[in-house]
Amino acid sequence: MLTRIKNRILMLLKKIPTPFIICNSISILLLILVIIYAQKFAPPVDGLFIPPATPRYPTAGLLTHTFEVLCSIPPVICGFTFFIIRRINPNNSNNFFLLGSTILTTGFFFNEIYRIHIILQYFDIAKLTTIRVYGVILIVYLSLFWKTLRETPLGIMITAFSLIIIAVLIDSFYSYFPMKSLLIEGVPKLLGMINFTLYFCLVCYQTILNTWKELE
Repeated sequence: MLTRIKNRILMLLKKIPTPFIICNSISILLLILVIIYAQKFAPPVDGLFIPPATPRYPTAGLLTHTFEVLCSIPPVICGFTFFIIRRINPNNSNNFFLLGSTILTTGFFFNEIYRIHIILQYFDIAKLTTIRVYGVILIVYLSLFWKTLRETPLGIMITAFSLIIIAVLIDSFYSYFPMKSLLIEGVPKLLGMINFTLYFCLVCYQTILNTWKELE
């Protein structure tokens, strides 16, 4: 009886997908590391799970949260497309571009959600310094993939980057603006992210479509 149960358990364990094991193992490890760090250097560990502040009125933060949701879409789409295309055609010319785009959009997402450029100020790293580093990363990305970008809806990408750069500049020099309003930064930032998301949706869709046609 015990042998049958043991064999049954082993069979079930063998059916567990490897990605499931890897994903959960890494997640648990990171969770442990964050908790250890919080216990040693931060206030109560419970603070790690502080819920978002309750909005003072129904529309409070509505567009901010919309922006954050939009930030999560490009890395998911690019990453998913990269793994699919790489599996179908490892030699696809867009694989490197998709990987680079996944890294870029993931970094942007993490910065916006976790406010990395703000947190780094606690370690005496100026916000402007962080922005410059991000600027260099963007230039490297554009340099590496300019040829590929030219074959995509480049106008949408330029519009997106232009609006986001305008928002970053407004944020950096906010104190110099005579009219103080979050809309000055928020509107171009949101519109930029909408176009940014649209761009990668179109590119990934077209990449999958082209790859599928090549297989026919």
